[in-house]
Amino acid sequence: MNKKNAVFHIGLILFLIIAILWIYPCNAKALSIDGIMSGADDFLAKGNTTSVISTSALGETSDFIHNMLLGVCMVIAVVVGLILGIKYMTATSEDKAGIKETLVPYVVACAITFGAFTIWKLVINIIQ
Repeated sequence: MNKKNAVFHIGLILFLIIAILWIYPCNAKALSIDGIMSGADDFLAKGNTTSVISTSALGETSDFIHNMLLGVCMVIAVVVGLILGIKYMTATSEDKAGIKETLVPYVVACAITFGAFTIWKLVINIIQ
């Protein structure tokens, strides 16, 4: 790397640091020990609340996330499978070998993905 590139990169890094510090200003409000202590007391008071996460709400949220991600993965798997199938049907004999090679990672990825969702659902059902 020559000297011009090094100077450019150092200048770019300094510019990015200044831009980040300008965009995200410090929101420090305590300027005295009393302000720091009262802020700490407020923080501890917020942590001492007795609100407990309900298991039913947690289960519903987990089911929603599971079903949403499973649906997205199913759509992706079907679309990729359709694309590979169409490519295979329209390919020449030399191209079919390449498509068959890409089919192995596709099947492995599907097995890992849907296996992970199955394990997730089994763990949730066992915990409940």
